[in-house]
Amino acid sequence: MKTTKSPRKVLQVAYATACQALPMYAHRFSPRKFSQPQLFACLALKEFLKLDYRGVQQLLLDTADLRAVIDLGCVPHWTTLQKAADRLLKKTPQTACWPKPSKTQSAAAFCPNAPR
Repeated sequence: MKTTKSPRKVLQVAYATACQALPMYAHRFSPRKFSQPQLFACLALKEFLKLDYRGVQQLLLDTADLRAVIDLGCVPHWTTLQKAADRLLKKTPQTACWPKPSKTQSAAAFCPNAPR
């Protein structure tokens, strides 16, 4: 596994990975100002540089060469990044491997080694 200290390389890898893994837009009627891979790359940059949403927005405003790496025409507002993070980085609850016993069934039916 390679590591890097380059924000440009982080953006390139995150954008390329997201292009393969995510649909371009969240919905077919999306405004299409920013693609999901572009937003994901911005979020990866945010985590890499340990910035907040406003910080990554300001960084992208100041550095046109970073915007060019992921073909950003304009910089997303910090709330756009926050909403994208809620949507793209959702934590799904873990589901149990075994079904829950009903009130009429005992736990021993599902766990044969359980103490009785």
